Amino acid sequence: MRVGFIGLGSQGGPMARRIAEGGYSTTLWARRAASLEPFADTPAATADSPAALAQRSDLVCLCVVGDDDVREVVTGDNGILAGLAPGSIIAVHSTVHPDTCRELTELTAPHQVSVIDAPVSGGGAAAAAGRLLVMVGGPTEAVERARPVFATYADPIVHLGDVGTGQAAKLLNNLLFTANLATAMNTLTLGKALGITPDRLGEVITHGTANSFALGRITSAGGTVERLAHHAGDLLRKDVGLVARLAESAGVDPGVVLHAADTTLAMMDRSR
Repeated sequence: MRVGFIGLGSQGGPMARRIAEGGYSTTLWARRAASLEPFADTPAATADSPAALAQRSDLVCLCVVGDDDVREVVTGDNGILAGLAPGSIIAVHSTVHPDTCRELTELTAPHQVSVIDAPVSGGGAAAAAGRLLVMVGGPTEAVERARPVFATYADPIVHLGDVGTGQAAKLLNNLLFTANLATAMNTLTLGKALGITPDRLGEVITHGTANSFALGRITSAGGTVERLAHHAGDLLRKDVGLVARLAESAGVDPGVVLHAADTTLAMMDRSR
């Protein structure tokens, strides 16, 4: 399996490194040459366009930011679809709308190219340690062919169903995380009113049955969401908005989890 990787940011960079150091023939492309410099000590090669990368790849992994970025890299001038051979696979690690992956499936089918959506959770540190969570949607045959590559940076790898289900699962994960931030902040504020400092209450709860990843992020940031808002506020707003629209299209009331997520966004001076 020859692997191409596009999107060498804080999460994609460690993923690409794990693939290259895992023994796979790996080709990288980036808009900025500076993004490729950290890989000079790896066996990875570089290409001068997405299409050129695709010509040297059986599996192309995308870890770019949003829906428009995914579409451009796949279908734009010198995009990867122009270079992929029949039987190749595109894995969308970006968090995007499920319909984007379904649209790409329709576009790539005449080329006999498979699309799997494979958003990830855990961050760069988890990727470097080989323990990212990958949520996968797509045809079983393509997923199983890609699984050994994913295993270089991920454990577990969960196949959820058809194309789009991986993205839906990631959006639901991010919705609940955003909602948990609000309930954690509210609990710490209530504790302070009852005479318990946020740091001490946080220490207790992180060792108790009410512990959550969201609470840990708040306590490590000094008991506020300001740091999270700076680094992740816009992404959380995007994801909460996406899942709210999905629920509306399905005719489903998201219930309290969406209200709590909206409360968190308000704490971050954002709204969907």
